[in-house]
Amino acid sequence: MDYFDDLNPYLVKEDDNENLIRQQTVPPTQPVEQTYVENILRVNVGKKGTFYFSYTGSKTWNDKIYTGTLQQAGRDHFIIVTDTGKTVMLLLVYLLWAEFDEPLDYQYKVK
Repeated sequence: MDYFDDLNPYLVKEDDNENLIRQQTVPPTQPVEQTYVENILRVNVGKKGTFYFSYTGSKTWNDKIYTGTLQQAGRDHFIIVTDTGKTVMLLLVYLLWAEFDEPLDYQYKVK
C-alpha cells in the first residue's frame, strides 16, 4: 500500500487478524460561513446605524459619517436610507467602523 492509499476514505484495509475493517468516514457537512463584515451587515438589514468612513487622499471628503437604516449588503458595498429619505450606496473598502442603535445579530438564525 502506498502513501496515497491512506488518503482514500473509502479504502478497505485488513488488520493484523486478517479481518476487514472499513474506515469510518464523516459525512460532509455544510461549511460554516466565515464572519466577514459583509455577512454581518447582511444579517442586520433593517437596523439603524452610524457608519464611519475615511476617504484617503481626498481633502474635501477625508472623513465622513453616514447615519441611516441598512437596506442591502453586497460583497463590497452596502446601501442605507438616511433619515431624510436619501438612498446611499457605500463601499466597504472605505468603512472604518459602524455603530448600531440595537444589538447586532452575528449569524443567520436557523429556522
